[in-house]
Amino acid sequence: MAKEQSADRRKARVRRTLRARAYGKPRLSVFRSSKQIYAQIIDDERGVTLASASSLEKDNRGALKTGANIEAAKTIGKLIAERAVAAGVKEVVFDRGAYMYHGRVKALAEGAREGGLQF
Repeated sequence: MAKEQSADRRKARVRRTLRARAYGKPRLSVFRSSKQIYAQIIDDERGVTLASASSLEKDNRGALKTGANIEAAKTIGKLIAERAVAAGVKEVVFDRGAYMYHGRVKALAEGAREGGLQF
């Protein structure tokens, strides 16, 4: 129970900091499980998801060996960047949630930067 509470506090702290510094920019939110990785571009002012990508999509399932490695995260980062640019989003704030910025989360961020997103 204590571990969940500390993760919730960490997630809330990261989101509070993002809101203070976002200045109306959409948020690139990352969720990772033990087997998959997901990313969303969210406009918090309107409460709308502008773009999303995950390792569970049909196109990605065939191309990726697994959704739980750094290569998959980088691919999902590039994909979310392509979809965001197509939706007219070029600048975002990166919401890593309660996850540390390394491994798959870092790879997704680097892939999104390579795809054209700025944060």
